Parts: sequence; structure tokens; C-alpha cells
Amino acid sequence: MNKLPQITLAFWVMKICATTLGETAGDLLSMTLDVGYAISSLILISAFVVTLIMQLSAKRYHPMLYWIVILSTSTAGTTMSDFMDRTLGLGYATGSAILIVILLAIFTAWYFSEKTLSVSSVTTLKAELFYWFAILFSNTLGTALGDFLADDSGLGFMGGALLIGSAIAVIVLLHYTTRLSSVALFWIAFVLTRPFGATLGDMLTKSHEKGGLDFGTIGSSMVLLSILVVLVGIAMMYNRKPKALIEEQVTY
Repeated sequence: MNKLPQITLAFWVMKICATTLGETAGDLLSMTLDVGYAISSLILISAFVVTLIMQLSAKRYHPMLYWIVILSTSTAGTTMSDFMDRTLGLGYATGSAILIVILLAIFTAWYFSEKTLSVSSVTTLKAELFYWFAILFSNTLGTALGDFLADDSGLGFMGGALLIGSAIAVIVLLHYTTRLSSVALFWIAFVLTRPFGATLGDMLTKSHEKGGLDFGTIGSSMVLLSILVVLVGIAMMYNRKPKALIEEQVTY
């Protein structure tokens, strides 16, 4: 049984919200609370493993559980990327290159194992594991790319967000106007939403001197969490409707 949500506009809004929250929440733990990148990564990777086990054990799609796992990959990806780029001193460009290789390796192994990368075909334990590890490393890569665009490229947070947002708009246009693989376009868009969320999160939290809006990690995280909770609540209500309709049809 496929335990993933349908790919709709609401999905992309929630994905961007979750990835932006992952950026602000990861920074809140590692920098604002001064836990450090290494310890923060261990804590958040452990949280990812726990939530992933719960997701894998589920028998059907649960919106709240699914988005909790997405959020755990996003927060873990933030601190993992920062640990590689800053603590280990690899830099954003080198860190991004390493993560691109890892992500391509996951996609290659997934394709040769399942013969497709379509999320609609994620119906086995093996495919679901490939799916979640692809998401974890795509979110980690997205953080590194977002930081590279904001810091090393000279675009700044606003410029980086506008560039990635424009790229996502192009992907949407290609989806509706060409016959390019929808699976390939999906994963490109999926990866791009992460650096968009990373640059957007940095823009919200960083000081005015650094080109941000200076809302702080705590305030930004609380606002984004509230938005995500409302959207997940709506998704849970919507998810219950088809089941009720099916039961009614069976009854009559």
C-alpha cells in the first residue's frame, strides 16, 4: 500500500513550509541554544530514525506522521549540512558536490532495484526506505546549496530565494507545457524546494546587517510551525473523507 500523500498544490505548500521550518528549527537548536552542529545532528538524526520506524510500521497514510518525518529530515538535514560545511571545514561548494554524489547514488540504486523512481510506485518496504533516504539527503543538499547561494555567490538571502523560486516556476511550466518526464521534474522540484526553504528561513531569521528580516529563530519557527499544524490538520480532515465515503458506499 502506498503511504504517501497525493502530489497537489497543497503538498508543495506544506513541503516549502516544512523545509523552511527545518532550517529555522535546526538553527535554533545548533546556534541559538548553542548545542553545536555535531550534537544537534546526532539528536536530530536519532529523531529521524524514530519517526522513520513509526512511518515504516504504519499500515496506511497518516498525514501527521508523514509530515513529522518530513520535518525530521529537514531539521536533521540543516545541522548535517552545517556540520559538513562549517565544523569539518568542507565549505558549501565541496559539501554540495559530495551530497549531490550521494543523492545520485541513492537514485541509481533505487532505480536499478525498483525500475522506477515514481512516488506512486512506493508500495514496498525497500522502495519506502529509498524514498526517505533520498528525502533526507535532498534536504541536506538543499541546505548546502541554499547557504552557497546566500553566502558564497553574493546573491544574499533574498536573491537566493528569488533565483530558486524562479527555477521552481520554470519546472512547473515545463510540467504543464512539455512531455518531459514528470518523475524527473518532480524530484528536481523536490530538491529545489529545500534551498528555497533554506534561503527563505535565513532571510526570516538573520539580522538586518546580514540582509535578513531579523525575526529570530524562535519567532520564525513558531509562526512556521503554526502554519504547518493548520495545514496538516486540514490534510487529516480531508484524508478521512474518502474512507467515510467508501464505507457509505459499501453500506448501501
